[in-house]
Amino acid sequence: MPAATRPPEPIEVLYSDHHGWLLGWLRRRLGDACDAADLAHDTFVRLMASSRTASLGHEPRAFLTHVAKGLVADHWRRREVERAYLEAIAHLPEPEAPSPEARMLIIESLLRIEAMLAGLPGRTRQVFLLAQFDELTLQQISERMAMPVITVRRHIHKALVACMSVA
Repeated sequence: MPAATRPPEPIEVLYSDHHGWLLGWLRRRLGDACDAADLAHDTFVRLMASSRTASLGHEPRAFLTHVAKGLVADHWRRREVERAYLEAIAHLPEPEAPSPEARMLIIESLLRIEAMLAGLPGRTRQVFLLAQFDELTLQQISERMAMPVITVRRHIHKALVACMSVA
């Protein structure tokens, strides 16, 4: 059937009926028209990649809002990681500062690490962070967390395996 005579696809109808509304909703939350446009676009791209578009039912805006909220959370998390990284390197002399390309690669890596850490069980993450950032020994972590050293070792092993999956 020629494109001009075929019925519109569900995503095309969804886009034409709700894109303007979603863009406004995102603009109010983000305070930036460009970021809102990017996330509105990303919302529909995510829907196109999903098999759930056919099951939107009578409340497509609720589903769009659900997808967009996740993207907004990712957006703010990314901004926070970027801000923290840029603050950390702000003191570097210009010749030692990473190039813009290197900065983006580093930020992407930091985001993957942050997502990996967020995906760990709470106690595993806590044990790992105590070992890595507070530089506590297994015995010190064991005492602080009130768990046997062998359990501390298992948590650290689990976190290290997760780290290797990011590499």
